[in-house]
Amino acid sequence: MKNEPLIIAGREFDSRLMLGTGKFASNEVMRDALASSGTEIVTVALRRADLSGENDPFANILEYIDSDKYLLLPNTSGAMNAGEAVRLARLAEAAGLPKWIKLEIHPDPTYLLPDPVETLLAAEVLVKEGFVVLPYINADPVLAKRLQEVGTAAVMPLGAPIGSNKGVVTRDLVQIIIDQATVPVVIDAGLGAPSHAAEAMELGADAVLVNTAIAIASDPERMGECFKYAVESGRAAYEMGLPEQQDRASATSPLTGFLDD
Repeated sequence: MKNEPLIIAGREFDSRLMLGTGKFASNEVMRDALASSGTEIVTVALRRADLSGENDPFANILEYIDSDKYLLLPNTSGAMNAGEAVRLARLAEAAGLPKWIKLEIHPDPTYLLPDPVETLLAAEVLVKEGFVVLPYINADPVLAKRLQEVGTAAVMPLGAPIGSNKGVVTRDLVQIIIDQATVPVVIDAGLGAPSHAAEAMELGADAVLVNTAIAIASDPERMGECFKYAVESGRAAYEMGLPEQQDRASATSPLTGFLDD
């Protein structure tokens, strides 16, 4: 049985794995990992992209991402406040990029945790301007609801701090967000192993976004494929329904009957 498609802002995607593009050893390695992962949504930091049209050789990442194959999701990583994030989003639109934006505002350089107040302020502005907004947030159920009410197309709570590879350490709060969600929930940041991605999908997440675990792998292309299958299997298990946990053991084979024969 084929997994149900992911739908964001009315657009349908077969893959529930989104990929980031930072930390790869080269753009060529990144390109091959994107292909092996089966992803259809690729996020790129606007500060790493040449939006001037001057063919900057140090910001040519967009040349390696096929816009016919992938939805390019510009992100505002590096923005310190709502004003900077909004300006980056407008710049991306002016440069002809899709009017989809991954909203990231994390002024703290140590833990890179997202600023909830500035994120909500920026989301309100960008939604009113017609952007499809996917905000990166702490695993905060109250903020997630507020963002949905504002009109964001999804919410993207962190599983753990960016690049930490710790997995879904925010599991209990993520579960509340999923249970209350009226838009897709994408677990973003901290997933360091395919098993982490499978766990997120088994919880009921609609998608996951992975970057570091694939980018720094000894073989990013192969790791991209590993995450692809982990996401697919985790989603399939969720759709079929997992058995409830029990406090006591329950035998899988009869313990009596044949002993009396």
